[in-house]
Amino acid sequence: MKNALLLTLFVGIAVFGVTQNETNRGYKIKIGDQLPDLEMEMRNGEVWNSEKLNGKVVVLQFTGSWCSVCRREMPALEEQVWQQFKDEEFLLIGIDTKEAKEKVDVFIEKMGVTYPIAYDPEGKIFSDFTLEGAGVTRNIVVNKNGEIAFLTRLYAEKEFNSMVEKIKSLL
Repeated sequence: MKNALLLTLFVGIAVFGVTQNETNRGYKIKIGDQLPDLEMEMRNGEVWNSEKLNGKVVVLQFTGSWCSVCRREMPALEEQVWQQFKDEEFLLIGIDTKEAKEKVDVFIEKMGVTYPIAYDPEGKIFSDFTLEGAGVTRNIVVNKNGEIAFLTRLYAEKEFNSMVEKIKSLL
């Protein structure tokens, strides 16, 4: 009886933990929230803010050179998202977090992606969206009204394909 009670307690804790993680997945934001104010230093030297994003469907992609999952996702983002939608009212912005600019530049050249990349060396932009200790490999889809419309975590084909379909529906 005692073992059954303990097993039930542990299963309940495990299920609760999974439920909590599925709910926020490390995000501070949720679908329907307004995009926080942004200011991003881009690799091309420009500074972009939230106003630059107005009236566009936007994907913010958080990445880092040290992230193997990001390295797998970036070619798919380039081919299946950026190349497909770049001529529409759309922006895909990679945000490299917690790395020096020089390292980011080498990484992006090696990856061969052509979508705009922002520097986030201190992780400030990343922390505006995520809970402390959250991992990268995240995409945040924002609709033309500046509202969060879709959130991803890690790189799973089913979720990635759902994100692409969401982008299509928003355009």
